[in-house]
Amino acid sequence: MQSKATTVEQYLAELPDARRATMAQLRTLIRESAPTATECMRYGVPSYELGELLCSVAAQKQHYSLYLMDTKLLDRFRPQLGKLSVGKGCIRFRKLEDAPLPLLRQIVSEAAARRSKGVTKAPCDERDG
Repeated sequence: MQSKATTVEQYLAELPDARRATMAQLRTLIRESAPTATECMRYGVPSYELGELLCSVAAQKQHYSLYLMDTKLLDRFRPQLGKLSVGKGCIRFRKLEDAPLPLLRQIVSEAAARRSKGVTKAPCDERDG
């Protein structure tokens, strides 16, 4: 769901209770996996930056999405993500129970470590607020 919210708290408040709870868990996972990342709203969804955009998470109509800017890292983990819907830079799942949380934690943590070491760059530096 792309939102006009200016803070993550506002974004979460717009969601129905069950979706808010799932998004809160994903938010915690990202914040624990990338503790030095800055939380903000980008492209209408909660996003996390380490100098540049690291990842974003969204509650879509039919699923949740975790967007990663490190596509090479995602390619490396693609076989372990099994039957989840995985795009070039996105992992989608319908329910939190469908998501391999320890693996998602590892992916975000590695993406943050790679970004901190300068291994990756975000594909663009555009910002829309």
